[in-house]
Amino acid sequence: MRGEIMVNWLLRLWSDFRTIGIGDILDVLVIAFVIYRLLSSVRKTSTGNVIKGIVVIVAVLILSTLFHLNVVNYLMGQVMQMAVVILIILFQPELRRLLEQAGNTNRLGLLFGPRASAGDTEAVIDTVVTAFSDMAKTRTGALLVFERNLGLGDYAATGTQVNAIITSELLKSIFFPNTPLHDGAVLVQGNRILAAGCMLPMSSNPALSRDLGMRHKAGIGMSERSDAVVVIASEETGTISVAIDGMLKRRLDTETFRTLLLQELVGDTDGRRKSRRRSGKAKL
Repeated sequence: MRGEIMVNWLLRLWSDFRTIGIGDILDVLVIAFVIYRLLSSVRKTSTGNVIKGIVVIVAVLILSTLFHLNVVNYLMGQVMQMAVVILIILFQPELRRLLEQAGNTNRLGLLFGPRASAGDTEAVIDTVVTAFSDMAKTRTGALLVFERNLGLGDYAATGTQVNAIITSELLKSIFFPNTPLHDGAVLVQGNRILAAGCMLPMSSNPALSRDLGMRHKAGIGMSERSDAVVVIASEETGTISVAIDGMLKRRLDTETFRTLLLQELVGDTDGRRKSRRRSGKAKL
C-alpha cells in the first residue's frame, strides 16, 4: 500500500514537473536575482536588523494562525497589508542603488564601449599607492574614490571638474593642507581624475567606531551607496584605509594596500604575480 502511494506521488510530481516551461524558470530566476541583490545590499549593515524584524513578524503571523490567536493575527495581518509601502520607505537607498546598477551606462559600456586595460589600471594603482604612502608618512589627510560600474556623476558635480591624467604629484598637490580642494574627495574614472573637492554622503551606520573621523565616515558612506572603492589617508594616525561595500579595512601596509586594490579593480592578482615572476626569470 505504501509503495503504491509513493509511486502515485512520484507520478504526480513528474507530471507537474513536465508542465514547467522556460517562462516559469525565468520567472523564478528573476525573482531570485532581485531578492539576492536586495539581501546583498543590506548585508552587514544596520538595515539587516530590519530584515530580522520582518522575519519575526511573519513568524508571529503564521503562529497566530496555527494557534487561533485572533487579535494577534488581525494586528499582524494589518501590518502585512502595509508591508509593501513600509519596505519601499525603509529600503529606499538600497532600491535606488539596485536600479542605478541595473541601468548605469558604464555597465553597458562593457559591451559597446572601450574599457581601460589591466595594465593601465595597474599603473593607476601604483600611482595611488605611491601618493597615499607618501601622504600617510606626512600625515596628510586624503580621500579618493575609484569609480567602477556605477557612475558617480552626481557626486562629481559637487566638486571641481579636473579631467586630468592621474599622477602622484597632482594628487599630493590637491590634498596639500590649506589648499582649496584638500577637504573634499577626488573621484577617479579610468586613468583620469574626474573631479576634486567632491562632497560624499556620510554613513548612517550606528555601529561604526567612535574614533572614526569625517573622512572615514564619508568614505564608508560612499561605499554603502555605490560599488566604488574608497581610499582614505588619516591625518590623525598616518594610516591608510579602504572602504568597500560599507566595510572598512584599516591600517593597511603598502603591500597589503596595493594587493587589495589589485583584487578589487583588476582581479586575479596571483596569476599576474606568477606571470611577472616567469617574465623576470626569462629576462635573467
